Amino acid sequence: MISLVLAMVWNRRGQAVTLALLAMLAVASAVAAPAYLIAAERAVADGQIATAPTSELTLSARRTSDSLQEASPSVGIEFPDVGRVLLLGLGGFAFYHSAEVPTVGLSPTNDFPTRFVFRQEVCAHVQLTAGRCLIGEGDVLIGETTAEQRKLTAGDTISLTAARMNGLVRPPTWEPDGPPKKLTVAGVYRVTDSSSAYWGLHGYFVSGDGIGPGEPVFTTAGTLETTKRTTTTMSIDGVAQPGTLDIDRLDQLRADMERLDATAAELEDSLQFNSGIPRLLDRIDEGRAAARLLVPVLAVPLVLLACFTIYLTVGYGAEGRQSELAVVALRGARWWTRWWLATGESLVAVLGGAVAGCLAGQLLVNGVAAALFPGVGTAPALTSLRFAPLAAAAALVAAVAAQRRQLISPVSRLLRRTPPADRRRLAAAEAVVAVLAIAAGVQYFVSDDPLTGFGLFAPALIVLALALVAARLLLPLVNRYAVGALRGGRLGVALAGIQLSRRPGAGRLFALLVASVAVAGYAACTVDTAAGGRDVEASLGTGAERVLVVQPVTRQGLLTGVRAVDPDGRFAMAVVRIPGGSSTPPGLAVDTRALAAVPAWAAGAPSRDGLSDVLHPEQPPPPVTFADRDIAIEVTAATTGVMQLAVSISAMDGPGVQVLEFGDLKPGTHTYRENVEICEKGCRLNAVRISGTGSNVEATGEVVIRGMRTATPAPLTDPGRWRATPAAKLSAAPDGLRADVKVTGAVADTAWIQPVTTPYPLPIAYAGNPPASGTIIDSGATTIPVTSAVALPAVPAIGRQGVIVDLEYSDLISVTPKLVSQPEVWLNADAPAEIVDRLTQHGLQVVSETSAAQVKAGLDRQGPAVALWFHLLAAVLAGLLGAGALALTVAVDRARRTEDLTALRTQGLRPRPAGLATLWTYPVLVVIATTVGLLVAAAAWRLTGWALPLAGLTPPDLPLPTWPRPTALLAAAGAVLAVQFLVAVLSGRDLRRRIESR
Repeated sequence: MISLVLAMVWNRRGQAVTLALLAMLAVASAVAAPAYLIAAERAVADGQIATAPTSELTLSARRTSDSLQEASPSVGIEFPDVGRVLLLGLGGFAFYHSAEVPTVGLSPTNDFPTRFVFRQEVCAHVQLTAGRCLIGEGDVLIGETTAEQRKLTAGDTISLTAARMNGLVRPPTWEPDGPPKKLTVAGVYRVTDSSSAYWGLHGYFVSGDGIGPGEPVFTTAGTLETTKRTTTTMSIDGVAQPGTLDIDRLDQLRADMERLDATAAELEDSLQFNSGIPRLLDRIDEGRAAARLLVPVLAVPLVLLACFTIYLTVGYGAEGRQSELAVVALRGARWWTRWWLATGESLVAVLGGAVAGCLAGQLLVNGVAAALFPGVGTAPALTSLRFAPLAAAAALVAAVAAQRRQLISPVSRLLRRTPPADRRRLAAAEAVVAVLAIAAGVQYFVSDDPLTGFGLFAPALIVLALALVAARLLLPLVNRYAVGALRGGRLGVALAGIQLSRRPGAGRLFALLVASVAVAGYAACTVDTAAGGRDVEASLGTGAERVLVVQPVTRQGLLTGVRAVDPDGRFAMAVVRIPGGSSTPPGLAVDTRALAAVPAWAAGAPSRDGLSDVLHPEQPPPPVTFADRDIAIEVTAATTGVMQLAVSISAMDGPGVQVLEFGDLKPGTHTYRENVEICEKGCRLNAVRISGTGSNVEATGEVVIRGMRTATPAPLTDPGRWRATPAAKLSAAPDGLRADVKVTGAVADTAWIQPVTTPYPLPIAYAGNPPASGTIIDSGATTIPVTSAVALPAVPAIGRQGVIVDLEYSDLISVTPKLVSQPEVWLNADAPAEIVDRLTQHGLQVVSETSAAQVKAGLDRQGPAVALWFHLLAAVLAGLLGAGALALTVAVDRARRTEDLTALRTQGLRPRPAGLATLWTYPVLVVIATTVGLLVAAAAWRLTGWALPLAGLTPPDLPLPTWPRPTALLAAAGAVLAVQFLVAVLSGRDLRRRIESR
């Protein structure tokens, strides 16, 4: 019997090979999914490690000691406890010791301390612009900015004294505590790469208001040892070496991090352990989780499509062998003989293909991974074969189920060339599929996590159900059209239509072709929508092509510097981020002159060309300015209670901002004067402040501002050129500006009087809901009244809840402008290559840079992007399955159709109608199936695509696309159509030659 079955296989070896290939594709699809997941998880880890910031490549343990709490007044610099945390059993890291003490004496003010730092191997990581490296006790290195400001050179001496914070004053100051330490400037340094992992998480070079210039004084351990210190922070920083953060030892690395946390917790409270490595590991886990959700979304329909293909093709082959099986049944063969002869040929082919599919699936993934993730490797494992037995069993079951009719039918039915269709069983099967699709879709919608459980099968079941419904609806229409064509004498069209509509299994073939196109189309939807989302994240999420963060500066200084580089706003835009509050959204203050050219813009947003006119409706009146350092204001006061006078000013040519405190207002007319260093080249008046003393003591009175020593006369006699807070009511006086004031010591009851230089409230563009409070937060603790002008779908770099305001107006309306901690310069693609140097020449020192291209490259290596390559692979396999099923179906039909059409030719059928019936039957079927498959893919995407984690498990708050581009969907369908159409045309031509030869 075995030899007979093998002879049958050899006699129809073309069909057997095709069926084996289809079985191989089925099992290969089941093997490819887990194998690709292994490769994808490795690629996700490799990508995240390669793009991780410095903070996620280092770890640090630190301990702070205070001389007031130590037994000895001079405590040595030792690292015993710190070392226990990091050095015990942790390999793969380079460790650097450091210690620092806050000091005063180098800066002219005590508003911030000078960081006095010992850092192991510091000379190897800085560039010496003058002098030499540290050698002996008393040597120090100072930064080049500090050296320039303090006029110091190598060989000079300085004195530093350990300091403590005096928190009893506001703002706090740093007071000396101990004898001064005389030090020698051994050299002057410049930091070559402040973001290097070597510097750890200390933030040595962060500068800003209340922080200082961001240039520590570096010294030796011996120098720090002999210095009388207040608080000493000792730390050991570990920097991951190449190969430490390796994709094959992430589990060990996480265990090491957990052990370090536990060890630090067991030691004294002053020991702190910090590392960004756990954040990196968590992000890797998140990316892997997204991949584990996305890969099965098309792996499941692909395997179901493969089983459906085997069911269809085996069924077609069994129908072609019904006469042979009828002879076996007629001779009274036992049931097992009959079963073996009926199924053996198909089972041998399916089993051979299944075995080959195990190897083919792994080799296919190996090749794809080598092309997509070079250097990562796929790490083949037996786990990738865990679904192979199930897929092989499913293929065998499908093969047996497809021949059930030939196994149980009597001889009379087997001898019929067109057996009756089992419509009730077919309808019941389709109903089951429809019910399952509805159930999965319902869970998809109502579940909080739709990609779990039965909901994971929703896309596959919906595609299959819609394909079956389409087949049931279409074939009667084709039959009706064929009958009409027959009555009209169009024989070729009629014969082709009747072949499609009345051939047993034609509906299932049509459903399979529709499903193969739908799977490819659904894959195109996921890939293109995700790619569009990554583009939005990279461009709109970043804000512009390039975003430069510069050293802290005032808004006016930022505007002045950027406009000096790009006066027309063609490629650079000054940007300040506005913090959000409980009732105020975050946002951006931007130079609206460059709004039309520089930032990324959300799809569907209003045109940027007119938005700048809305946010900056007119040129502001000229500010009130002082010509030089002599700031004077003449005031007449008549008050009950004590009031205090102050003036807020900003330097015209630099970052200087100052509030001049003139003290108590004196009764009568007096001139208040101050010599201000920052006003060497002029200052702008921000506001005049009148405040009370004491928290509840109310003071009232009349204050007249009679004159100011300004560059041009101030418009004091025109109250319309001034505005005030509710604590003051302005009116005209014969000799100046009159203010009826009622104030207390509370900040909210302070009177601010400003020159009018902007609209009031400021117009804003907003995304989401406009500010509920009607205000936005200023750079200080105050707020700015705003009015909503234009609605946007999203604010660049902020998201779907934010605001945009004009930077110049927000600066002019601020009563106490302050340094912006992280001012930004946004650039478009037209920015010149030397833009950083040009900004530096105008006082804007760039400290970091982010580009949309870098962000895009990082997103392309995250979990969703890596996982979706499998969807392209699934689309290719789906197209091949459909083409293979079509080829096998045509091969089985060839003999019977040749007999039928030859008989018709003998009876007088002309060559042209016969040629049409043979050549275009299946091509037309393919074209119709492709069109319907496109609609099915779009419907399945509409029902299920919303829940796919295409942007990760925690998507950004941006208007990400929800539909693919039509061209992407058409391209996928066109590729499948090209392959299947070619198979159909070649098969039709072969059939026509057979008929013409008879």
